[in-house]
Amino acid sequence: MSQSGMVNTSFRQLPLHFGVRDVLSFDTLVTGRNEVAVGIVRQCALAEGEKQVYIWSSHGEGKGGGKSHLLQAACHLAAKKQRTVCYLPVAEIINQSVRVLDELEQLDLVCLDDIELMAQSPEWEEALFDLINRMRESGNNLLLAASASPEAMAVKLPDLRSRLAWGPVFQLQALSDADKREALRIRAEQRGLELPDNVAEYLMRHYPRDLFGLFERLEVLDTAAMAMQRRLTVPFVKSVLGSEQLI
Repeated sequence: MSQSGMVNTSFRQLPLHFGVRDVLSFDTLVTGRNEVAVGIVRQCALAEGEKQVYIWSSHGEGKGGGKSHLLQAACHLAAKKQRTVCYLPVAEIINQSVRVLDELEQLDLVCLDDIELMAQSPEWEEALFDLINRMRESGNNLLLAASASPEAMAVKLPDLRSRLAWGPVFQLQALSDADKREALRIRAEQRGLELPDNVAEYLMRHYPRDLFGLFERLEVLDTAAMAMQRRLTVPFVKSVLGSEQLI
């Protein structure tokens, strides 16, 4: 983005906490009980159906394969269709000027993640309110994600809450353990890593089951396995992650 706020790239994305081999697409997304929400977001990415969609989930379920994965999957799909897109995690921009949102309505698809962080900041609430209005006027697509529903958002600006719910609102449902094992398998396969069933079961039994944390541990194991030229086994997992093990 230039100093004037003009976006001059087709896909602008701020840094994430996973490696470059991790592609957060619809192909690598485990939907669980969220088929309807995923379908609506996919249509939005393709400029079909809804112009604005709001998805929310708790912090634990929203990380690593939840709302952030869904928003970035939408960006990847839209970019493949030659649409101009932007993914902005608010946690990464909240200490910047609100002008980072200037002229985003010129893009075909804008995805804002963690928008609850804008709540109770008059300047950021005003900037979000204005962006939603501009996106609606432009006719382009807007995806919003947060850790709470619009009704539960602690916003102070009049009418912002209603703007957040201009389109459909979906709460992402937690993935089952079977879904999480499948997500781990897909993530490992994506990284070129063989994840035996007994190793996946061990990770699920002995470490926190939030998907973000499991993905982080898988990345640590992948790095260690490459460095040591080792395959993933339960003893190897214990040797690498043993200090974190929960009994």
